Amino acid sequence: MRIYQASETNPALIKKQKIAIIGYGNQGAAHAENLRDSSAEVIIGARENSQKAEAARAKKFTVLSAVGAARAADIVMIMTPDETHQAVYQEISAELTPQKILGFCHGLAVHFGYIQPPPDLDVMLVSPKVPGYVLRENYQSGKGSLILAGIWQNPSGRAMDMALSYATAISGGDAGILESTFGDECITNLFGEQAVLCGGIPEVIKAAYDTLVEAGYPEELAYSECVNQSKLLVDLIVKGGIKFMREKISNTAEYGGLVSGPRVINDGVRAEMKEILTEIRSGAFAQTWMDENKNGLKNLQQLRQAESRHGTEKTGQQMRSLMQGSAEDRKAS
Repeated sequence: MRIYQASETNPALIKKQKIAIIGYGNQGAAHAENLRDSSAEVIIGARENSQKAEAARAKKFTVLSAVGAARAADIVMIMTPDETHQAVYQEISAELTPQKILGFCHGLAVHFGYIQPPPDLDVMLVSPKVPGYVLRENYQSGKGSLILAGIWQNPSGRAMDMALSYATAISGGDAGILESTFGDECITNLFGEQAVLCGGIPEVIKAAYDTLVEAGYPEELAYSECVNQSKLLVDLIVKGGIKFMREKISNTAEYGGLVSGPRVINDGVRAEMKEILTEIRSGAFAQTWMDENKNGLKNLQQLRQAESRHGTEKTGQQMRSLMQGSAEDRKAS
């Protein structure tokens, strides 16, 4: 995988383009503000009188309909949620002439064929590996953010250069730009979310909490050990890797983790991870998710309600209130 530094890109390219950000959410707002601060011309595509449109106008952006923004722009970035990409594309497709570039920050709809751009249209990917608010904060601090950049098709021969210029403009530093494909970005992103970040970690936390509470230990201690301290260890891993984390903890914790960790993440768990990856790569998960949206998100709502009743939610609310109060008391004194 090639890693570009900002010095290897041409920041001037993006400054000559009018960029339409279709969707002013978490990522869209950060892209728009960072691009504008990098001297690019930005317009926002949003529904008239929507909260997103008002938020964009409050930041002094010109706001048009999705069709109007796509018609006026040289580069059109679809930044709405994945499940809406197909509908947005169908709405604006007549405006996507061969002289324009169509862009995405997540490759799901294109990779799995929900969107099939005409062969004479440049299509690029620019995907920050941080949430939008972090992208904005890192830009303002000059720290920069890691960005993935790639192309789906490049009939003009300029799409990759433009993707790199765009990535440099939103990063605000020299954190690196990783060359990627739509498929690699999409599959690794979905798998990381499901197996680790949004699926695996919360389930391990809840299972560990339940094990302690069911054995008669205080809910507050279970929450502190299984939730609060998770951040401390993850921060160490992000800073210096797993080996670095183990060097910073006690010998007891290190030994216990090394001998017990493989019992938690055992061969059965690894087999399930492989099955999850198979479902993602085949498109089965993407189709299930699209069907869930067509069904009004009924299953998602039930899953949300069930999780909201878990003990970590009630105990967590009490613990956070306690810790916030203590911090305010210390500050006041």
